[in-house]
Amino acid sequence: MRKFLILLDDTPEMLNAMRYAALRAARTGGAVEMLAVISPEEFQHFLGVADVMRAEAHEKVEAHFQIFKDRMEKHEGITPRLTIREGDKVDTIIEHIKSDPEIAVLVLGAGVDKAGPGPLVSALTGRRIADLRVPITIVPGSMTKEDIVAAS
Repeated sequence: MRKFLILLDDTPEMLNAMRYAALRAARTGGAVEMLAVISPEEFQHFLGVADVMRAEAHEKVEAHFQIFKDRMEKHEGITPRLTIREGDKVDTIIEHIKSDPEIAVLVLGAGVDKAGPGPLVSALTGRRIADLRVPITIVPGSMTKEDIVAAS
């Protein structure tokens, strides 16, 4: 099955990537996978409580995911899958794509900040693009819901 992969984070542009991926998956008979990447550096300073902090981070991601899962099921009839990994975001995304042949498209939201589209979009469309085996769809953060519906 053709999967659209999005990064689950708490950036505003992720909402546009999620909406676009859900609509495209619904229209093409595909699926959506949401990848959450937790930085292991968050746990290194507190060795005694690292496991507790890791569990709390996973719980936060799962609660965040549930909100978007419910929305996709209600509006597009798509039930997304959640994958949680630890590591550097760029490296983890690339390795995850390499490990799953069903991932067909990486969908990223671009920020609207004057500094650029965001570090993830910049990294994956720059020198690391050669490491990918799938196309990237970049959804501008400035797109409205109506724009996204029309484009998908």
